[in-house]
Amino acid sequence: MRISDIQRCEVRPGRLVEWTFSPATIAAAAVLPPDPRPPAYIQESHIRTSRSVREGGLFVPTWLGTAFDLPGRADLDALERALRGWTLRHETLRSGFRWAGDDMHRFTLGEDDVSLHREVVGDFADPGALIRYLQDRFDTAADALGWPNFIYAAVVREDSTSVYMAFDHTNVDAYSLQRIPDEIHGLYTADVTERPVVGRAVGSYVDFCELERANADGIDDTHAIVARWREFIGRCDGRLPEFPVDLGLQPGGALPAQKLLCEPLVDADAAAAFEAHCRPYGGSLVGVLAATSLIVHELGGQPVYRTVVPFHTRLKSAWSDSVGWYVGGAPIEVPTVRDWTGALTAVRAELRANRSLARIPLARVLRLLGEDFRPTSPDMYSIISYVDARLTPGSADWTQKKAYGLIRVSYGDQVCAWVNRLHEGLWFACRYPDTDVARKTVRQYAEGLRDLIVSAPARDRSRVAEPAFS
Repeated sequence: MRISDIQRCEVRPGRLVEWTFSPATIAAAAVLPPDPRPPAYIQESHIRTSRSVREGGLFVPTWLGTAFDLPGRADLDALERALRGWTLRHETLRSGFRWAGDDMHRFTLGEDDVSLHREVVGDFADPGALIRYLQDRFDTAADALGWPNFIYAAVVREDSTSVYMAFDHTNVDAYSLQRIPDEIHGLYTADVTERPVVGRAVGSYVDFCELERANADGIDDTHAIVARWREFIGRCDGRLPEFPVDLGLQPGGALPAQKLLCEPLVDADAAAAFEAHCRPYGGSLVGVLAATSLIVHELGGQPVYRTVVPFHTRLKSAWSDSVGWYVGGAPIEVPTVRDWTGALTAVRAELRANRSLARIPLARVLRLLGEDFRPTSPDMYSIISYVDARLTPGSADWTQKKAYGLIRVSYGDQVCAWVNRLHEGLWFACRYPDTDVARKTVRQYAEGLRDLIVSAPARDRSRVAEPAFS
């Protein structure tokens, strides 16, 4: 899915309608007993970070979302039933957290207590005014420190209806967002055509949280995974890795505003050629990380490229279609050699050696390390993510349906980049601090990545074309 912000996802005028949990549902949640299933470490870390930053005097929205079109003027009753049915399917959306002192306790609604409240906000003729309204509304309704912490909306027109869904990050990850357009479209179409809903049951992310946390709590500071992280962080001067290039930030300065760069990187043919070129080394993820190691060395001169690579933790089929935040991180260290093949080889070796580290939540590791990682930024480290989304149900229709994955760009001092393989090619998005230096650096990184993706397979073709000598 193309990653964007709300400003660049083809927002068009129309009548805005919203759905949130009804007052009766909120009242039912207020008297629920605690759910003994704990938050995932990644959920707890996210909420504690949000609280810490808020207490420091800064409101940093961090919601994620999706946008996509339905054909024609939507039947709002049918769409509401589709949205409620989809909400019931994913238990994490019926679950939230309360504070008891400094402890977080979960509560979870039963399906019968869930109902949606629909409100017609009004007609918007100016796309700019609609964009501003949606962003402000999502900031409030999908707040990490509030509950409910998601909202659904639709912009209705005669020829099409645009659906927008925004969630606090505790509920969703990129894989979750990618599945939403096809699921909602299927539920809605089944309703308006009076056909039975076809779909298998999905695992509960709330159950996953309990299992993952029990596994993580079963290790101590002598575990091999903790030792590997201890060594890695020590070589990062006691910190988690940042983007190893000057971003024009002042040490100890206020958390800067951020900007987003999002654009096509290469077309489908170039993406396929790059994948074929990198396949002997493990595929395009290896290639993107190898290219990054070379580019940042050229830009910053560091002898070693260190980063944390995000991996999904949907290790069982029960979680494959489940909505939740199924993400872990694995550290890699790549000597910044000037040789492309050497970089590919080094990245492949690091991923093979370290990918299993993503199975233990980093927040648990940091707690065992006893380090003072008091969060001052919503991003604990910089990331470079690669996802091949072409096998996601409905992905072939994303362009036609104007489907986007939405991120809220607000404040942060890290560089977070996403490279997504779509049917039409590779899509690039990067959130970075809003400084002149960072803007130039990120543009150079994007151009360098594009050049390497195109030029690496060209070397293969050049070698094949060379005449053989006896």
